[in-house]
Amino acid sequence: MAKRLFVGNLSYETTNSQLEEFFSQAGKVESANVITDHYTGQGKGFGFVEMSTEEEAQKAIKTLSGQTFNGRSIIVNEARPQEDRGSAGNDRRGFSGHRR
Repeated sequence: MAKRLFVGNLSYETTNSQLEEFFSQAGKVESANVITDHYTGQGKGFGFVEMSTEEEAQKAIKTLSGQTFNGRSIIVNEARPQEDRGSAGNDRRGFSGHRR
């Protein structure tokens, strides 16, 4: 079963294919996605890599975290599920953004 990894401190110029190629040294990469700004298309400095097995994911964490990639020392961890941010337009204080 595939294991998703978080990759931080990426160069803003890093591409999906560069990330996939770098992580392939730890095993088979199912997917590699650099998170980009919606408006500029520039990388935000982090991304996600999905390795094909748990063993390959652990190998990637051990061998690649702290390595220099595109001039930056990257961080590799297991990805955590995204936290629930609540409903859009209504924060915890009850403010909905509408004037009364």
